[in-house]
Amino acid sequence: MTSLLAEGVILEPSSADSRKQALTLLSQALAAKTKLDARDIFDAVMERERLGSTGVGEGVAIPHARIDRLSHPIGGFLRLESGVDFDAVDERPCDLVFMLIAPVGSGADHLRALAQVSRTLRQPHIREALRKAENESAIRKILCPEAAKASAA
Repeated sequence: MTSLLAEGVILEPSSADSRKQALTLLSQALAAKTKLDARDIFDAVMERERLGSTGVGEGVAIPHARIDRLSHPIGGFLRLESGVDFDAVDERPCDLVFMLIAPVGSGADHLRALAQVSRTLRQPHIREALRKAENESAIRKILCPEAAKASAA
């Protein structure tokens, strides 16, 4: 996850109360980091959302899309104070949202990144820790533990 978040974003916990608001916040933050257009990111992710839910269950959503002008996959994470409807497979609201954007031609890299995010957020102790984390710094330590260890050394 560190590789996806090194150039990506982790937002402070938010009170966004809809899928659209959550995706807008992440799109804007990723646009600021990547110098891409926030609307382009949002539109690409929403187009993917229309194909099928990215709510994977247990309160987790992994919205994703392929975007022109990117050189590698980049992620953004947002914890919501209250879950929102992502049409999740288990019908539960989602409060842990990881947005992944990847280059248009990055089939295998995109799938590897999605698998990495899914493996991480599938772990109950990770989800529980993320829900208890009070700020961006605490979330970063959970999602990027190897980076936290390296900076402490």
